Amino acid sequence: MRLLLLNHIENAVESLRSNRTRTGLTTLGVTIGIASITMILALSGGATKIVTNQVEELGGNIAVVRPGETKPPNQIENITSPQSNAYATSTLTERDVDTIRGVPNVQAVAPLMVVSGSVRSGDQSPAASTVVATTPDLQTIVNFPIRDGQFIDTTTNIDTAVVGSQLSVDLFGTDSSIGKTFQIRGKTFTVIGILKPLNKPINYNNVDFDHAAIINLESGKSFNQGIAQLQQIDVKATETDKLPGVISTMRQTFDKTHNGEADTTILSGEDLSRPTSQYFYAIAATMTAVAAISLFVGGIGIMNIMLVSVAERTREIGIRKALGASNGHITFQFLIESLAMSIGGGISGYILGYLFAFTLSRSLLTFDPLFSWEIAAVTLGVSAVVGTLFGLYPAIRASRKDPIEALRQYH
Repeated sequence: MRLLLLNHIENAVESLRSNRTRTGLTTLGVTIGIASITMILALSGGATKIVTNQVEELGGNIAVVRPGETKPPNQIENITSPQSNAYATSTLTERDVDTIRGVPNVQAVAPLMVVSGSVRSGDQSPAASTVVATTPDLQTIVNFPIRDGQFIDTTTNIDTAVVGSQLSVDLFGTDSSIGKTFQIRGKTFTVIGILKPLNKPINYNNVDFDHAAIINLESGKSFNQGIAQLQQIDVKATETDKLPGVISTMRQTFDKTHNGEADTTILSGEDLSRPTSQYFYAIAATMTAVAAISLFVGGIGIMNIMLVSVAERTREIGIRKALGASNGHITFQFLIESLAMSIGGGISGYILGYLFAFTLSRSLLTFDPLFSWEIAAVTLGVSAVVGTLFGLYPAIRASRKDPIEALRQYH
């Protein structure tokens, strides 16, 4: 059996080599499809790994409280359907912040309030800027690297701000803007600190701090009639092993203070990256469906060429059957040729996909693609399935040829 398999492989290689141009064009469809899938999976995996790594770097003792109830992550409608709570008033209040501060083993609590409105300095008004109102505890939790100046604290004036490195350049044309002023909805703020470049637009706070202005929570409330409209509360436990207890106590407390309504979500560890992962996986699934069209076209190409090959080698099939080859032997022989083209296209597509992924990550993105054996297994598995499905019909058709009729063929 082993010798027969080797013989089939040798015959398949010889047959494909004799028609190299045709073989190359046939595998191109599979190559493009597999390259697309590889690139999508590598980039989406790299993006979702960023948040997980950030939490791990911070020590694994971080939890995040967000308004609204999170559905189980396996429900795709959680991503594709409109969310009613996305347009509702946040259920998080300053009372919740004070409550969390009273929970045992909590080291720091930082509310995050995103203020709507543009940031302006003279005639400069960067469209990508974000205004975040918070408390000094955010520095304790996130540990922002300060390039110049200081972070907001309890002694600084409420009309002061810390700006991201890129926002400083966009507003003032320099990354040394300590003491300069800018306006938020007509109110003037003085820059007291500048962050070092973070290059982390994807993070568990959902804020690109390189393009953000961080102001005191009291200043943020002044833009909302003195009410804190909180989008998130960051919580840091004293120790990693204390975090589960902190989360449990917070859930019990919220159950009482929110009258039993499940209107808050507490995320930690891998759960912090799950909302980000869901969106990237949804995008990846959509793009993979498009890539599947290329694979289908590639599979049709394999079937077409294999049918042509069967017609051209009818006499060869007759001779093999006359010498004792069974229908199974003939089927296996042509199926190996189909698999060789498909898997060859899969391997080249896998390599090409990572080349495209690295090119995109270096030129347009801020993260590297993810390398994992799962991606290799998926791409090679898909290419093998394509080769089997689209090569099976020509192989069966070849095996069912009548040897006497086949021997009458002279071409």
